[in-house]
Amino acid sequence: MTTTLILGGARSGKSAHAEALAKASGLPVTYIATAQVYDAEFAARIQQHQQRRPAEWRLVEAPHFLAETLRQHSSPDTCIIVDCLTVWLAQWICADCQPPASSSWEAEQAALLAALQALPGQLILVSNEVGMGIVPLGAINRQFQDLQGRLNQAVAARCEQVLFMAAGLPLTLKSAG
Repeated sequence: MTTTLILGGARSGKSAHAEALAKASGLPVTYIATAQVYDAEFAARIQQHQQRRPAEWRLVEAPHFLAETLRQHSSPDTCIIVDCLTVWLAQWICADCQPPASSSWEAEQAALLAALQALPGQLILVSNEVGMGIVPLGAINRQFQDLQGRLNQAVAARCEQVLFMAAGLPLTLKSAG
C-alpha cells in the first residue's frame, strides 16, 4: 500500500490535489466521503466536490466507521481517497452529530491507525491542519483542535508521503523516496 496524507487549511486545495493524484494513479478510484449534510450551505459545498469528480469514480459514504469501510473497499488495484479526516473526527465528538453508541472515538481512531498498516492499494487521506491559529474559546473547540492535531500526527507517522497545501501548492513534508 502507498499512503499519502494531504494537510492544509480551509480552501487550500487539499481535495483538488488529492483528486489529481488519484487521477494520475491510473487506477480505479473509490472516493470515501465522511461528511453528512447538516445544512444547505454544507450541502452546496458537498455538491461542488461531487461535480468536480469523474462520474466513473465510486462513491462510498462513511461518516463514522472509517477503518471498516477501508477494509471493505481496499484492493491492490484501487486508489482510495478519504475526504476528510477532520469531518470524520468532528462527527465522533459532536453530540449533535449523533455518533453511534456502539463504538467510541478512541476505538475508531485506534482501528483506523491499525488498518493503515495492512491495507492494499493506494490510499490518499485528506485532513485539515487546525493548529496554526490561536487556541479557540470553548471546551469542545479546544478538544477538537487537540484531537485533530494528535490524529494528524499519528496518521502522518504511518504514511509514506505527507503533503501540506497552501494556496493550491503542495509542499512535501515527508517522502518515501
